[in-house]
Amino acid sequence: MSLDQPAGRQPDHPVAPQFPARWSPRSFTDRAVTEAEVMSLLEAARWAPSASNHQPWRLVWARRGEDGFAAIRDTLTGNNPVWAGKAGALFVVASKDTVTNRDGDEVANRTAAFDTGAVWMSLALQARTMGLYAHAMGGFDKDKLASAVALPDGHTLHCVVAVGEQGPVEALPDDLAAREKPSTRKPVTETARHGRF
Repeated sequence: MSLDQPAGRQPDHPVAPQFPARWSPRSFTDRAVTEAEVMSLLEAARWAPSASNHQPWRLVWARRGEDGFAAIRDTLTGNNPVWAGKAGALFVVASKDTVTNRDGDEVANRTAAFDTGAVWMSLALQARTMGLYAHAMGGFDKDKLASAVALPDGHTLHCVVAVGEQGPVEALPDDLAAREKPSTRKPVTETARHGRF
């Protein structure tokens, strides 16, 4: 699979091509995402780095056409259901808030969200190697989504990820079509400092 660098995503320093090739389109074709493809995405997520190997992430997934997909889609807010409802699969990304320490006590896991962010990135990069795209969303009704996926107590919802094959810009409503292009990034000099802030 070719990982061509989209316009506007040319790195300033040498990096592996999968990093600038990853972006988050909103237009999806009607191509189904197979269960085998879902398993590959979840397997990539499984190997994300994790503090003390606690692996706090929890994912719930459903493919388009399944009841679970509709239940997740219906919790999305704003214009997210318009485009994400056409994706091949939706993934709910959550994390367990606590961890059992060496003394056997259940304590807050302060790196749970950090580790879970690595899971989203792993899934997104794997999607690109498979000819798919992943788009994470924070626009959802937290209570409705928790109910839709039967989120256990002591867990936090982070995002919903739409995955599918990229579709044409013309398939989007005009306001979304205008935004359907890879974004640029701030230069490293704006986001990183040598030695101290």
